[in-house]
Amino acid sequence: MWKSSRGRKNPQLKKFLRPDQFPAMGRKSQENPQLDMTPMIDVVFELIIFFVVTLTEAQRKDETIELEDGRHGIVLTPEELPPDHMRIDIAQNGRISMGDVTLTPDDVYRRVKARYDKLHREFPVLIRADFATQHEAVRKVMDACTKAKIWRISFMAVGEDKTHERKRLRRVR
Repeated sequence: MWKSSRGRKNPQLKKFLRPDQFPAMGRKSQENPQLDMTPMIDVVFELIIFFVVTLTEAQRKDETIELEDGRHGIVLTPEELPPDHMRIDIAQNGRISMGDVTLTPDDVYRRVKARYDKLHREFPVLIRADFATQHEAVRKVMDACTKAKIWRISFMAVGEDKTHERKRLRRVR
């Protein structure tokens, strides 16, 4: 018996629609069902591209900053840094940046506060300041962090092996 669009049996539809007229409308065989993987692969590649782009943007640092010699601190490799840390660069002229983005102290506060609200816990902030930076610029960043309730603030410096290399390069110049 043929059914109408409302699901009721309707014998009058039989004279209009014959099964031999629409052979492709029959059910597909369920013996060997296959799932099209192309859209899934496309989505995976999109995610990979997104994470690669955002990761490299977050890891970018200002190369013009010359760090102070760190003689007495703990030496950490990039792999040993906390995974959830936030790095803030301060150039010699007092310019504050994260990656390629220049920030004001209020911007630093908003970014640190937003991250604190997202994580719902404290995270380490690493300040990477040029050795000739005025302390006032560093203090503004520290004040913005403490205003956002972040107390774990550390400073990055050049390790001992790079200190000797930098002194050697200064003599060559």
